[in-house]
Amino acid sequence: MSKKIVITGGPGTGKTSLISFLEEKGYQCQNEISRQVTLEAQKKGIDQLFLSDPILFSQQLLEGRLKQHQEVSHLKKNLLFYDRGLPDIPAYLNFTKVSYPDSFDTICQTYRYDTVFLLPPWKAIYTQDNERYETFEESKKIHDFLIHSYQKYGYKIIEVPFGTLKERMHFMITYLAL
Repeated sequence: MSKKIVITGGPGTGKTSLISFLEEKGYQCQNEISRQVTLEAQKKGIDQLFLSDPILFSQQLLEGRLKQHQEVSHLKKNLLFYDRGLPDIPAYLNFTKVSYPDSFDTICQTYRYDTVFLLPPWKAIYTQDNERYETFEESKKIHDFLIHSYQKYGYKIIEVPFGTLKERMHFMITYLAL
């Protein structure tokens, strides 16, 4: 069975770049699906689904991430990296002060990860784009909500220091080898 490892952090902290780098180096990764959900909604004329219907958006994310969590039996590698995890969903909803069904908590408590790495806000690499509408200041606040969410579900959070993709990967792999 593969070890399930989450890489999380606020918007623009380098998660997706790090996941891509890990994939290039031969590691098995599950990619972030929020951009996919956002782009699908935009094709239907909804500019920002999270802003217009945060529960629908979050439900779609929850379903997608749950599917990613469950469909790992075919994997041959002993490490599986996820670009965000299930507890990110309540963190974002709490950040926006949106109530959500108890089932979200139940799923986050039931479907577990082995390790959680957190990338801190990093102004030097932060950029906004069509799918990332949050400011850097909001990214810092989301960071705090992510910490609270993962701790609520009983996770120990390992903060990844700033550095090149290679340095960040080395930090995580070294930690996992302990």
